[in-house]
Amino acid sequence: MHIPYTGSGPYCYANSFAMMFGAAAPSVAVIEFATSSPFGMQLIGGKLPFFDPYGWDPELSFEDTLAALGWTSDCAKGGSAAEALLHLEAALADGPVWVGPLEMGHLRHQPGMTGPIEADHYVVVLDVEGDRVLMHDPQGYPYATLPLADFMDAWTAKTLTYGTPFTMRTGFVRQREISEVDAIHASLPAARRWLSMKAVPNMPEGSLGNGAAAEALAGLVGSGCGKGLRAHLIHFAVRVGARRANDAAACLARIGHAEAAAIAAEQARLIGSLQYPLTARDDETAAAQLMRLAPTYDRLLAVL
Repeated sequence: MHIPYTGSGPYCYANSFAMMFGAAAPSVAVIEFATSSPFGMQLIGGKLPFFDPYGWDPELSFEDTLAALGWTSDCAKGGSAAEALLHLEAALADGPVWVGPLEMGHLRHQPGMTGPIEADHYVVVLDVEGDRVLMHDPQGYPYATLPLADFMDAWTAKTLTYGTPFTMRTGFVRQREISEVDAIHASLPAARRWLSMKAVPNMPEGSLGNGAAAEALAGLVGSGCGKGLRAHLIHFAVRVGARRANDAAACLARIGHAEAAAIAAEQARLIGSLQYPLTARDDETAAAQLMRLAPTYDRLLAVL
């Protein structure tokens, strides 16, 4: 039986979008589904794994996401730090502002953050109060404050693998009312496209996707998982990957795609089952689970 998950997890941009949508927001599961994030796996440069589509990053999917949900927004990015701050302060006169990607390591209101960790994050900025930024940080920190200097360092995104400095979205407008079921249906073409690994941007040499990525990661883990790889997997990639697949299963079941839902649920269980063995350093078991995961991507594409 597939059991939907409700709880904490690294769903920063989906939660930030939900805050901007307000009372009209669909569930974060539907928002995440609309980004296509559950549909694939990638091993960037043959070393860095993510349980999301080959060649995908959040920014590549946001316009499709908003369209499927019936929303539009204005996106601004680039320029100097001074220009970006002026733009942010002007935009805040009309309400909260969606901001990201940010370098999470500069968000020093989060315990343990002392500098760049090459991790992306999204927040909703509520106000700039002198030398402090007030925000809802969906990592679990409502009404968090942060020194402006640290916020601006985070906003440059210069230590991230994607994103343009000083990116923000304002002017969220609901163009049409779309039910969650219709939004799920509207998201399927993009999901299929990403899962098929077609029209992928240039990727670093050695990058792999889907089953090949899972098999190669099994080799990396099984031969003795390095400290950095283990930390990335147990603190982020496994947690978000399992939740994404679980939400995909729930969404697919809602629109009657029972076979696809069953495969996505299987993926969620396999990805989630990596957490304990990787934490306990039982790398042989983790590698075996990754090998079981590998063929599920082709199976899911075939039924979709």
